[in-house]
Amino acid sequence: MGKATGFLEYERKTIPDRLPIERVKDWKEIHQDFEEEKVRKQGARCMDCGTPYCHTGMTISNMASGCPINNLIPEWNDLVYQNKWKDALERLHKTNNFPEFTGRVCPAPCEGSCVLGVIEPPVAIKSIECSIIDKGFSEGWVKPNPPQSRSGKKVAIVGSGPAGLAAADQLNKAGHSITVYERADRIGGLLVYGIPNMKLDKTIVQRRIDLMSEEGIDFVVSTEIGKDIPARKLVDDFDSVVLCCGATKPRDLPIEGRDLNGVHFAMEFLTKNTQGLLELKDITAFETAAKGKDAVVIGGGDTGTDCVGTSLRHGCNSITQLEIMPRPPHERASDNPWPEWPRVYKMDYGQEEAKELFGSDPRKYLTATKKFIGDDKGNLKSILIYDIEWKLIDGRFAPIEIPKSEREIPAQVAFLAMGFVGPEDLIAEEIGLDRDSRSNVQADYGKFSTNIEGVFAAGDMRRGQSLVVWAINEGRAAARECDRFLMGESSLP
Repeated sequence: MGKATGFLEYERKTIPDRLPIERVKDWKEIHQDFEEEKVRKQGARCMDCGTPYCHTGMTISNMASGCPINNLIPEWNDLVYQNKWKDALERLHKTNNFPEFTGRVCPAPCEGSCVLGVIEPPVAIKSIECSIIDKGFSEGWVKPNPPQSRSGKKVAIVGSGPAGLAAADQLNKAGHSITVYERADRIGGLLVYGIPNMKLDKTIVQRRIDLMSEEGIDFVVSTEIGKDIPARKLVDDFDSVVLCCGATKPRDLPIEGRDLNGVHFAMEFLTKNTQGLLELKDITAFETAAKGKDAVVIGGGDTGTDCVGTSLRHGCNSITQLEIMPRPPHERASDNPWPEWPRVYKMDYGQEEAKELFGSDPRKYLTATKKFIGDDKGNLKSILIYDIEWKLIDGRFAPIEIPKSEREIPAQVAFLAMGFVGPEDLIAEEIGLDRDSRSNVQADYGKFSTNIEGVFAAGDMRRGQSLVVWAINEGRAAARECDRFLMGESSLP
């Protein structure tokens, strides 16, 4: 453990953020440096709790509880407290291929199930994790470590998001020759184009990609499997294929006015924004830019928050975020006990910035959209919304419109951030992959094998939209099963 009385002596502190009024002026990461001594004190708060739920990695009430990749959290907390940073980095890398990603973008289900969190604010696990890997890179401890020998087996990975990268990293460690195919112009999948730079600087992603390249992994960009190269050719030319294409079909809102100019899927907005930033273009010139406009984000979650933060940096005139669910309580409700993920009210970085600029949280709860209203040129000018309440109908809760609650709000741009409904069909249809009832590729968790011999599926493509840390979990596990298929056994963790 850390210090026996640490949780009594030290208050919870996390990596500090730059002031909202300052950070909205640029696209740099919102975080500031966290002094080492302060990080050590946070490690000291970790208790000798007997059964550490922080790294259990369970699913309770359809939510992650504890770390899905079973990070050895109490161990590296203690090592940080003892000032043994290099040892802490070694323990961290045993379970997590990319702690610099999870340390920045993971919602930290580990903290939601921290035993200390039952009575006090939980240990700042995510901040400690991020501090360990950042120190590891700054000290030069993270170096290329290519395998000593090659197996002679070739594996194709389709998709370079967190699942694909984790699978590639693990299979490369096993000595196989790995080729990763990505249809975008850069490696990283949603890590590059789905998460804005202020949350995850793209130099952080590229640093890891460069390291993996030096370890012998081949990356092929701007190549869409099923179009530029037939999926069948990969099956024929490689000893195995691991599909990690994500769940990239966005959930639409098919209401009147959906085809108006100014109504966009969230990922279109976020992708074009990052492309502009990386290519050093004037990002406020995009047709989806929110500069000087009343912007409305439909949907919550991380993607909705990212649209809020991006719109603010464009210089929107106003920002509104519509949430169909009720506002969460400030403390755990009786039906949301520890160690479940705490469904409590909080403001993420985007909402904090909106409150600073416009005076209030931009979210409007229990609110639904009825109609997009356009001008005589086909451009969005406003949105008709209404209030709802949830009622039990035929055994299921459903949103019911509250009479006379309709109202119109100004909007010249709207972003649909209502999640995703499954993977795209191209590859699955070409090679005849079985699908489940939600259109995901059918492959049992723990085995990851599809109905096509030698073809495996992992990440959101298999489980549906989920967390980066779950994608890493699946990529690692699918790599182990792929290695077993190729070699008859596997020593991968």
